[in-house]
Amino acid sequence: MGIVAGEEPATGEFADFALGGTGDVYSLLDANEERSGDALRASERELRLIIQSLAGMICIFSPAGELISGNQQLLDYFREPLEEIGRWATNGTTHPDDLEHCIACFTKSLASGEPYDFETRFRRFDGAFRWFQVRGHPLRRPDGEIIRWYGLLTDIDDRKRAEEALRASEIDLRLTLDSLPGLVCTFSADGRFEGGNQRFYDYLDIDRDSAEAWASKGPAHPDDKDRAIAVFREAMITGEPYMYEARARCFDGVYRWFQVVGRPHRDDEGRLVRWYSLLVEVDDRKRAERELEASERNLRLTIDTIPALAWSARPDGSTDFLNQHYLDYVGQPLERLLEWQWISFIHPDDLPSLTAAWTGFRSRGQGGEAEARIRRHDGQYRWFLFRVDALRDEAGDIVKWYGVNTDIEDRKLAEAALQRSETFLAEGQRISATGSFSWQVDSDELTFSAELYRIFEFRPGDVVTLDDIAARVHPEDQALLAARMAEIRSGSDNPEYEIRLVMPSDRVKHVSVFGRIVRHDDGRTECFGAVQDVTLRKQAEEGLHEVRSELAHVTRVLSFSALTASIAHEINQPLSGIITNANTCLRMLAADPPRIDTALETVQRTIRDGRRAADIVARLRKLYSKKTERSDSVDINDAAAEVVALLSADLQRKRVIVRTEFSADLPPIPADRVQLQQVILNMITNAAEAMSGVEGRERALTIRTDRDGSGGIILSVQDVGIGLGGDSPEDVFRPFFTTKPTGMGIGLSVSRSIVESHGGRLWAVPNEGEGATFSFAIPQSAETLEGSAPALDGAGS
Repeated sequence: MGIVAGEEPATGEFADFALGGTGDVYSLLDANEERSGDALRASERELRLIIQSLAGMICIFSPAGELISGNQQLLDYFREPLEEIGRWATNGTTHPDDLEHCIACFTKSLASGEPYDFETRFRRFDGAFRWFQVRGHPLRRPDGEIIRWYGLLTDIDDRKRAEEALRASEIDLRLTLDSLPGLVCTFSADGRFEGGNQRFYDYLDIDRDSAEAWASKGPAHPDDKDRAIAVFREAMITGEPYMYEARARCFDGVYRWFQVVGRPHRDDEGRLVRWYSLLVEVDDRKRAERELEASERNLRLTIDTIPALAWSARPDGSTDFLNQHYLDYVGQPLERLLEWQWISFIHPDDLPSLTAAWTGFRSRGQGGEAEARIRRHDGQYRWFLFRVDALRDEAGDIVKWYGVNTDIEDRKLAEAALQRSETFLAEGQRISATGSFSWQVDSDELTFSAELYRIFEFRPGDVVTLDDIAARVHPEDQALLAARMAEIRSGSDNPEYEIRLVMPSDRVKHVSVFGRIVRHDDGRTECFGAVQDVTLRKQAEEGLHEVRSELAHVTRVLSFSALTASIAHEINQPLSGIITNANTCLRMLAADPPRIDTALETVQRTIRDGRRAADIVARLRKLYSKKTERSDSVDINDAAAEVVALLSADLQRKRVIVRTEFSADLPPIPADRVQLQQVILNMITNAAEAMSGVEGRERALTIRTDRDGSGGIILSVQDVGIGLGGDSPEDVFRPFFTTKPTGMGIGLSVSRSIVESHGGRLWAVPNEGEGATFSFAIPQSAETLEGSAPALDGAGS
């Protein structure tokens, strides 16, 4: 096929071959139709000669990637048939290490239609693998369809070997540089950092970025950086070698001195191509120089640089020397302070005591300490501690007095602040009756504040033990205290709790205790806590409770006048029934013959109404005696039905239609029947009055009973009236809240008290339409609560 087979290729095919994938010679194809046959064949022969003479192997592939043609160089390299060369992906022609990458690049280009360019190794006819750069381009029709792939394989094996040799040379050079005992780095001709040996990076503990920015954020010492930059720039300008000494931060964070030597490297024509720099550590030498200099001036500077006012005096006490710090502090020259002139800078209030102390030192021949204020150069006085000692000769005689005055102004201020803070704390604890303590949990050592001593009535200063505390705690609270102490020992903080203390006089105190654990670094566990005497608060709470109880009783009694009408109304109903039933009974007995069965029925109704009236009177008596007794087993359906029957006449008069939806399987509940009926009566009365202004629709009142989730009962009264007043449904239960002009506003409040005294709850919700629904729930096993369940306002809320 093509020139590979040695045949004269078809005109179009050879023209495609000649294109080489450039896409720039479409004009050759277009011109075929216009040329004569001879001219075209001559042009093709010329193109074939050009292809054969190219320094590279050319391949032609179908759009699917099948090798269909190649030049003579390709055949000479492999010395295999074209079909065998086309199996390059499976016959070992491609180096195994490169095969996967080669296939991936070629396949990707076939799929995307984009040119490919990669490097790989192909096996020559003699078995040697050589490196090739493989490039391929598609040939497209004018409509973009790919009709051929043209590939060029360029032998780059010599270049690859040269690159490997260069890398090996660079590695050898790098190993040589890394083995040098100094720090080596290179810079470009214009001063840009190029690199350094490994010791350079390791010893200075920097990376390449920091090395490149050595002039701004590198390891150079801030004090030496400007000088180093100036020397380096001068060398870059002149091209002359440079040398300077500077400090650089090393791997351990310590700045060390280095001698930096730089030499230029020039090419054969004398052009500067690179700078080589060697950094040699000279820190030991510089340290020795510094120590020598320091030792020379140490004696001269010691006295003048100590952070204190140093002075000396003759044996008679007259001053003969003051250090520079002293002179700077007072702002005076030495001659203005010599002899006894220094005393003019002492605070007048402190001068007598300081003079007496100084005289005592000299008379005893022994040094000592004193405190006084010295005036500073700006006129401010500051506290100083005077320390004085004597220098004696071999005979023991004093030859000189030496003194140091140390500024203690801050200490004095701290002491005053501490004293003020302790005073505030002590007074605050005394006012709030709160004491604090510290308990070393491991050793049981206790520390009490003064106020805590007072609360426990221990003698101040005595050692307090846990047994002492336990002896003060009320016997009934001993278990609580032990439990709280166990929590502390287990590592838990104490929430606030209250216990009682019994004083030696048998007086009882109530205290509130709070403790918090602190774990110290040395492993100790300490509890810090506070104890507040809340006896007065407890007494006030008990007094308030008694006052509230009395107030509640007085409120019930004061409400009696309003309740009387309601009670009279309730009693009137059964009394009217008694009279009516008695008259009916007489008529039945007077009949001829007497209607005994009907008369007996009327007598039973008379007895029922009499008992109801007696129950109401009994409850009223219990109201005054502040007692309650509840032992009835109440059928809530029967109780509600009786209330409805009692109010039937009044409800008919108000045009209220009553509907009942009673659940048939409700259990009896232990309750005060009359009190529950009073609640139901109040709820029905309120509902009827809420609908008194309703016109144009039915005044419907629905009473429902059902079980609640806990096995108790729920009773609800639903109306279609004006709804709930106030901002919240809870407002209607507040004492003295009413929406009726004649209401007292205590009916619902008292009803809730009755329900809650039975262990239940009373609530109200607005309906989705008109009106509201009032409900109460009573548990089946409610415990009898002490206290009086108040009676109701007969007029409702």
